Amino acid sequence: MKPLKAFLLGLALVLGASPLAAALAILPKVSIGADGRSFVTADGRPFVPFGVTYFRPNTGWAPQVWKRWDPPATRRDFAQMKALGVNTVRVFLSFGSFHWERGKFDPAGLAKFREFVSLAEEAGLYVHPTGPDHWEGLPEWAQEDRIADEAVLASLEEFWRQLAAEFRGRPSVFAYDLLNEPEVRWDTAPMRAKWARWLEREFASPAAAGAALQLPVVPKAWTEIAVPDGKANRRSEPALLAYQRFREDVADEWTRRQVAAIKSADPQALVTAGLIQWSVPASVAGPFHYAAFRPARQAALLDFMEVHFYPLDHGAYDYRDDESERRNLAYLEAVVGEVARSGKPVVVAEFGWYGGGKPRFDGGRHPFATEEQQARWCRRLVESTRGLAQGWLNWGVFDQPEATDPSEFSGLLTAEGKDKAWGREFRRLAGELKAGVKPVTVPRDRPPLDWDAAITDTAAGNEFRARYYDAWRRDH
Repeated sequence: MKPLKAFLLGLALVLGASPLAAALAILPKVSIGADGRSFVTADGRPFVPFGVTYFRPNTGWAPQVWKRWDPPATRRDFAQMKALGVNTVRVFLSFGSFHWERGKFDPAGLAKFREFVSLAEEAGLYVHPTGPDHWEGLPEWAQEDRIADEAVLASLEEFWRQLAAEFRGRPSVFAYDLLNEPEVRWDTAPMRAKWARWLEREFASPAAAGAALQLPVVPKAWTEIAVPDGKANRRSEPALLAYQRFREDVADEWTRRQVAAIKSADPQALVTAGLIQWSVPASVAGPFHYAAFRPARQAALLDFMEVHFYPLDHGAYDYRDDESERRNLAYLEAVVGEVARSGKPVVVAEFGWYGGGKPRFDGGRHPFATEEQQARWCRRLVESTRGLAQGWLNWGVFDQPEATDPSEFSGLLTAEGKDKAWGREFRRLAGELKAGVKPVTVPRDRPPLDWDAAITDTAAGNEFRARYYDAWRRDH
């Protein structure tokens, strides 16, 4: 424990306060700034969440943060992260360690997370819990549909109420992230049941629905209106478009209820959701691939926005040429810019790419990349979104040798904890960002995304990216 923190803790105890009071003096509460588009601390300073998702190397894939919980190693990791300029640590709260029984918060998991938060406070780091998620497996009751199943949603509400009550008033908990990359599934039993109920609310009768949706056969019952084919591209077809609107409603309800559960226990808590990049349908494999967590709608329910991004324009980026880099940077701006149109602060809460080795993902077809190439891409990502975004969280502090995706070489540090070029560049950026980030808007000449076309036809998203790139490169 650092001398100042030891002094504050001792003072708190002398004054009859709890150890928590000392933590309050060290990490001021983060809230949304008066402009509505940035973060500030309780003592009036700008705050830019700049950090990593935490998992330890050589603990399996997926990494076992909690099943192989190691407090001394975590303390050392946090000290090293702080030296790199990290101020925020994002961590998954898995079903396996925290919420295996429906409606219950596992006491052993809670004890581990309490210790995690205390270690973060000791290092001067804010904590950004995410979950519950599948990294340690899914309980049987959560396997069919974690978004549309009413029983699962009710259990998640109770999970968040318990967690938010436990950490109410603990400013070191930066914000709650409802889930890593939520996506509404296309066709499950809970979705079919909700689809029928949605149609009944929207239309006067099955026949009226059939006419409005231009169905070939007049339905006599709500259940006769089938789920559309999610792999067929039919631009703005009424039935397909209606189903996408229904999926967005399902996503909104999932978010609304969990946010309400958290706020009922801690009204001052910040809440967000880590949207996958195809929540913006600029590049999707088909209508089914659209996540249905529409940023403009989600923004009305969340305190700030998060989006994840990886360079996947025309396949996974492998540093082959400058044109490929530029196209991915334009795609990046399109995604983050669309999220920023909400007017809420935006955090690019997961990003990064590989460097320092030849990765095995995609059958090992991607070439070796240097640490310097990784550092360049990641630096350019931050610089290209600066102002549209108000924070950035790299995917992983360490390289993960057991990973089956770019996490194998995505760290700020090697698996052995040695500095990488990206770690050194991260430290430099962290110093620059301490002064805050001035919000900016999407450049005026960028083309708008035709949302209805893009969520019903893959070609519309491809056309949009091509137009966006033409506009973007005039400025670059």
